[in-house]
Amino acid sequence: MSRIGNKVVNIPAGVTVNVADNNFVTVKGPKGELSFQFNNEMTISVSATEVAVKRPNDTKEMKTLHGTTRALINNMVKGVSEGFTKKLEINGVGYRAALQGNKLVISAGYSHNVEFDIPAGLKVVLPKNTNIEISGIDKQLVGQFAAEIRDVRKPEPYKGKGIKYDYEVIRRKEGKTAKK
Repeated sequence: MSRIGNKVVNIPAGVTVNVADNNFVTVKGPKGELSFQFNNEMTISVSATEVAVKRPNDTKEMKTLHGTTRALINNMVKGVSEGFTKKLEINGVGYRAALQGNKLVISAGYSHNVEFDIPAGLKVVLPKNTNIEISGIDKQLVGQFAAEIRDVRKPEPYKGKGIKYDYEVIRRKEGKTAKK
């Protein structure tokens, strides 16, 4: 019994969900439009205020697809109505970020700056040169871009230098001590 898959997805005001042939789902809302091709065997039914997902049988594959399909539809609905945001913090002397046109340039202690092309559909804001806010309607795209930025310099446990998520807590380690 799938606890996630059996829940219905509530559709907020201003959002429309359409299911075309072969379970091609399109969700339109005030922030934009998302579409995705789901497995043909799942039954996706749309009423005026909610979306329900049913599976054809209880095989392991169908059980896993049931919850995944419902979660993806929920993320699409939430994305076009509210959007998703990831916040990153840069810690370290001389570590900073800057926007140059459609590029995010990060200086993280290497001999060169690291440049990222900002993907279409994402908005990157720098409140300070050590804070990065990534927002968009596609949860996967926002999370992937944030993870790629974090991979430039992951936080280290001795001084805490690096790029981390704003909610992340870095467990600090004690350094080496000299013998007496």
